[in-house]
Amino acid sequence: MSHSTKGAENGVLTVMAGGEQTCFDKAQPIMAAFSRFSQLLGEVGSGQTCKMVNQICIAGVVQGLAEGLHFAKQAGLDAEKVVETISKGAAGSWQMENRYKTMNAGEYEFGFAVDWMRKDLGIALDEARSNGATLPVTAMVDQYYADVQALGGGRFDTSSLLARLDAIHNKAK
Repeated sequence: MSHSTKGAENGVLTVMAGGEQTCFDKAQPIMAAFSRFSQLLGEVGSGQTCKMVNQICIAGVVQGLAEGLHFAKQAGLDAEKVVETISKGAAGSWQMENRYKTMNAGEYEFGFAVDWMRKDLGIALDEARSNGATLPVTAMVDQYYADVQALGGGRFDTSSLLARLDAIHNKAK
């Protein structure tokens, strides 16, 4: 499944499933109660693999957003105006729409924890070693999340990658 805690509360999760079509069809009414979309992706395990893809993509998007906000602030731009502008174009994303305000304010005491993302990225990186996929950005972002953990942010939301950049910048001053 994918989405935020609020998504679960509002019944708008995305379900990624693997297994037999008949079993998926029987479970569909139950999944419809807590999700807005469900997809059978193939044999047993395919849903888990799709979740790995989801986490790989989120990690990259959040790192890009953190770097963009950090750069905007360092360049003296109004981050709110920047996001208002770029969110209307190709850079727009769920993460941008739902996390930039708290990122900009340095508020991370909510959401999907860094500890959980590191677990998920570890699973994805293990699977990549097994299937021969190359995930250099994912490996790098996983290490960045380790840095956030070292700053005491293991329970912070994954958007706390900006806190890492701010800590590096402040240390360099």
